[in-house]
Amino acid sequence: MKKLSIYITISFLALNFFSCKKSLNELPPQSKVEGNVIIDQKSAEVALNGVYYRFAEAGDDRGVQSTQTSYTHEKLPSSLAGFIENRTGASALNMNAVTPTAYDATYIWESAYLLINAANSVIKDVQLLPSNKIQEQRRNEILGEAYFMRAYGHYQLMAYYAQYFDVNSPYGVMIRDEPVTTSNIPATRKSVQESYDFILADVDKAIQDAPSAQSAKRVTSWTAKALKARILLNRGLESDFTEVVTLTKDIIANSPYLLEDHQEDIFKTKGLSSSEVMLGTVPFAAQVNKRDSYLYRDLPADIVKEPLSEIMNGDPRVAWCFHTVSDYLGISKFLGEQVEVGYMFRLTEVYLQEAEALLRSNGDIDEVKGLMKTVMGKAGITDFSSLDAITDRDELRMELYAETVRNLFCEDGQDWQALLRLPMAKIQELRPTIVSNTQFILPIPLVEFQRNPMIGDQNPGYIN
Repeated sequence: MKKLSIYITISFLALNFFSCKKSLNELPPQSKVEGNVIIDQKSAEVALNGVYYRFAEAGDDRGVQSTQTSYTHEKLPSSLAGFIENRTGASALNMNAVTPTAYDATYIWESAYLLINAANSVIKDVQLLPSNKIQEQRRNEILGEAYFMRAYGHYQLMAYYAQYFDVNSPYGVMIRDEPVTTSNIPATRKSVQESYDFILADVDKAIQDAPSAQSAKRVTSWTAKALKARILLNRGLESDFTEVVTLTKDIIANSPYLLEDHQEDIFKTKGLSSSEVMLGTVPFAAQVNKRDSYLYRDLPADIVKEPLSEIMNGDPRVAWCFHTVSDYLGISKFLGEQVEVGYMFRLTEVYLQEAEALLRSNGDIDEVKGLMKTVMGKAGITDFSSLDAITDRDELRMELYAETVRNLFCEDGQDWQALLRLPMAKIQELRPTIVSNTQFILPIPLVEFQRNPMIGDQNPGYIN
């Protein structure tokens, strides 16, 4: 597990260069992550590259430049959901009992604000560039990509540290809309409604201005639509479901992304060359960070827990998603030629988003089943008789939840969020350690209160 060496406030004040010898996302080999160095289009591209470095959590892993998203975006949320556990024993994550002083409270918090700060630097300086220093179309595209990253970072904070499930709650996100300096560190968290308004405004800018051409390495307007659908589905207002269906139908019908015929190929051989991957992270050539995260010294670093093995029981994906070594059942989903790639958005999620939005808005059951069958068929399932036999909407919702987990476990928290979208009684049945919705989110790290006394109250259910 990676250890964080600095807290977010210190990171903001450093305003240092992040450079590397290997290129990432096929962009210039050096990137300026924060700071006022954008003087023309070329330097704007370099600075934008720095935002992608932050997105990939690029850094030093035992002396090797590496992307380090496997814990923050994959294993941490799956541990919260009770699907995996460190081989050495259960953690506070597995018990849904993280404290404000724990490392686990800081990972997403720090990585999200580092990403936001890098995006804010690009937004501010690119907007100020004279028209003779940058092509207007590229200015807008760069801004669209940066707005996406700022929205993504703020939504990570919303999903893990704010009461995203209650639009009337005062416990929203501490919004950062400009680069952090010594004069603006103190900031107060917004309400949930204010937070949603800000995040969705950024997403809409990304939808409008980000490039539309297919890419798995860079933000596109299609990825922005998928992010908006993810946000709205988790917010869960009645009007949100209608918009989710509109967004997902547009992506499925009109985007350049296509489902793979064999889901296994995405993770084992194709990686970011897959037509299904909408946005992923490009690894450095020599890194082994993610492999070690799942298979350390040839033993599973984490073991599969019963809730996940039960959901996967009898599914053909078990053959390549799990592996047993010395009686330990581990995750082999990512182990293969493309092991170090990180997957943030895939088209499969869009199909499942549409199915869930339809089901929760009293849509046609047969249409829901059709979307599910399309996805399940790509995973090697040929017998749909049990799915066809379901007539009860609540039963179908549980089957859709199970299929979401089978497809998206250990992928950017989608298994954890899918669990929390179920009715509370079902959540407690599946995850007995959750006794209150206060455990849906993590505590704000204690260090933030020490260095930013204006932030406001700690999340309910936690004591500093």
